[in-house]
Order: sequence, then structure tokens, then C-alpha cells
Amino acid sequence: MVPIWWYIVLGVVLFVIGAAGVLLRRNILVLLMSLELLLNSVNINFIAFGRYHADFRGQIFAIFVIAITAAEVAVALGILVALVRNKSTLKIDDVTVMKG
Repeated sequence: MVPIWWYIVLGVVLFVIGAAGVLLRRNILVLLMSLELLLNSVNINFIAFGRYHADFRGQIFAIFVIAITAAEVAVALGILVALVRNKSTLKIDDVTVMKG
């Protein structure tokens, strides 16, 4: 059996990579992928602690996070398509002001 600290280390590494991507990159697609890494690292920890404590609540929380993430991605990609049609750029600095 794999020790729980391996899962925690994997979750921390993914979280740090995702946080660095959110803070350092200026492309909207990279930002969305970094947010996905952040949420997946949390899911790994939910499932690892749920299995460690022999409880299904960690897996249930992970399923809810996956469902919320899927909805977030659908809305974000819709906004992204509209943004590219209007501004024709994916850089965050170029689209900081949203005017109607």
C-alpha cells in the first residue's frame, strides 16, 4: 500500500505548479489549465484522506468538485470564444476592461 504522504506530496506539487501558472502566465488558456491543476490537486488530497480514514466523503467531495469544474470550464470557454471574436487576443493584459 502506498503511504498517504506520497499523495500529499503529489497534491502539493500539483498545487504549486498550478499556483505558479495562475500567478506567472498571461495567457487565458494557460490560466484555465492552471486552475484545473489546482482543483485536481485538491481532489487527490480529498480522495487520499477519504481512503486513509475509510470514509467515502472524500470521494463524494471530489465528484462535486469535478462537476463544478466542468460547469466552470463550460462557462469560461463560452466567454473565451466571445472574447476571441471581439478582441482576437488571448492575453489577459489586453482584455482587462470589459465594456458592453
